[in-house]
Amino acid sequence: MKGKPKIVAFRVSEEEGKQLTEKANACGLTESAYLRFLIRQKPKEYPEVIEQLKKLTNEVNHIGININQIVKNHNSYLYSKDDKEQLSAYMRKLNLTMKDVVECLGD
Repeated sequence: MKGKPKIVAFRVSEEEGKQLTEKANACGLTESAYLRFLIRQKPKEYPEVIEQLKKLTNEVNHIGININQIVKNHNSYLYSKDDKEQLSAYMRKLNLTMKDVVECLGD
C-alpha cells in the first residue's frame, strides 16, 4: 500500500454482511482483505482458479506420461492402431480439460 491508507465505510444489509463474512472466512481472509482482493480482480488469486490450474497441470502430466509410453512403443516398433486411438483419446481429453478451464476463467 502506497501512502496513507484510505478508510472507507459503507452500509450493507444484514444478509450481505453475513455473506461477506462467510466468503472472507472461506478464503481465509479478513473482510477488509477480501474486499481488497475483489477490487483488484486478479483471477490468479481466486481459489477456484488455483484449483482448476492444479487439476489441469495434473491432467497434462498424466497425458504426457502416456504419450511418452506410446512414443517409446513406436520407437521399439511396438506401436499399434490401438496406441494411435489411445493417443487421440488423450488429446481429446486434454482439449476438453482446457476448454473447461477456459470457461471457468472466462475468455
